[in-house]
Amino acid sequence: MTDTSSRLNIGSHDRPVSAELSRFMAGNWAATPLPAAARVPSYALTPARRARLSARFPGERLLIPAGELTVRSNDADFRFRPHSAYAWLTGLTGEDQAGHVLVLEPSGPHAHEAVLYLRPRSSRADGSEEFFRDRRYGEFWVGRRPDLAEAERLTGIRCAHLDTLGEPPARNAATDAELATALSELRLVKDAWEVDQLQLAVDHTAAGFEDVVRALPQALAHPRGERWIEGVFALRARAEGNGTGYNTIAASGAHAGILHWIHNDGRLNRDELLLLDAGVETDTLYTADITRTLPLSGRFSPVQRQVYELVLAAQDAGIAALRPGASFGDFHRAGMRVLAEGLAQWGVLKNAEGDLHRRYSLCSSGHMLGLDVHDCAKARAETYLEGVLEEGQVLTVEPGLYLQPDDETLPAELRGVSVRIEDDLVITADGARLMSGALPRTVAGVEEWMGTLLDSAGA
Repeated sequence: MTDTSSRLNIGSHDRPVSAELSRFMAGNWAATPLPAAARVPSYALTPARRARLSARFPGERLLIPAGELTVRSNDADFRFRPHSAYAWLTGLTGEDQAGHVLVLEPSGPHAHEAVLYLRPRSSRADGSEEFFRDRRYGEFWVGRRPDLAEAERLTGIRCAHLDTLGEPPARNAATDAELATALSELRLVKDAWEVDQLQLAVDHTAAGFEDVVRALPQALAHPRGERWIEGVFALRARAEGNGTGYNTIAASGAHAGILHWIHNDGRLNRDELLLLDAGVETDTLYTADITRTLPLSGRFSPVQRQVYELVLAAQDAGIAALRPGASFGDFHRAGMRVLAEGLAQWGVLKNAEGDLHRRYSLCSSGHMLGLDVHDCAKARAETYLEGVLEEGQVLTVEPGLYLQPDDETLPAELRGVSVRIEDDLVITADGARLMSGALPRTVAGVEEWMGTLLDSAGA
């Protein structure tokens, strides 16, 4: 019997195991194979993805790691999510992928063989105690891993034990900027399956927004109503998918002027707005990204309506600019023009020229969307920010006005009123399709929608 305890992830308070117990644990286990027909959902798509990457780097050894577990506190790790490039190339999206590495080994001048180096299911009969003692990787602690043959059936990729991964020179996606750039650019255009996954994420997100509106009476009564909102949405995200695609922003009142407000510890006030920016991530790791700014009373006040309708007009202008061949920046410029003109009409700006409107809009008004909420971020500017739109790309349009409560350039009635409206769209042959159209955007539509949901909740 081999002593393997020194290699196991064992907690400081775990009791020692006797040799007799170790021998007893090694035998009399029934076979529990995975279903023979099991395949990752993107099984038919990943070979072509790997071939496209191979063509970019002929003759070079490429490493695409899933990533490693990260300690949250002492012996407790953060929940693991594999790197998006690894998931895209292998179809593997589970928490059991920590430490695994996809390697494209050169197999000719213009070809590679994919080899997946992983930690297979540990044997129960060879003296290893991992399956019942290892807190990080043991089957009885974190669940069943496939063995090598099962992993090959799941992915269609030749699999090898992680311990056999050699260290010859290679490009590593975790450290090589050129490889990371290529992996981003290859994902700029989504195939039909990916668009379907994104639509699923959007649909689940819309259901989560409905849950939030129904829960507003309880949230309004709680001293940390923003947290209540966050929790309600998280329940839908975890029940329907892998969880949230990013930290939920549940920002009420002046908090809505903080672009990435994730403390979510504020009380809700019926006279104020709630800015909810949230997205469900599917089990295949595609995420939605939607924002609605909702009147907590169910009805917009005149000032709230004034700000909301200007942001909506900016979003409409941005959406109208989306089409294949258009510059990526066209939709942002169209929306910002509307905001600048509106601010000038209100007397906040002297005129709509220049970039002074950015004091109130702060950031860009959209981004690519996919496996990452800010998808393909390592792509070169000439292929993304300065590139042209193509059919199959998915992106957000999200203009906002963030009117700070202490901004003395604003009239008093506008201070502290912030609005963002964000929707997800896919570029089509002749324009763009609104994927998140199930959630209303207009003032009247939002008020009617909220009223119906609150009535159904008995509010």
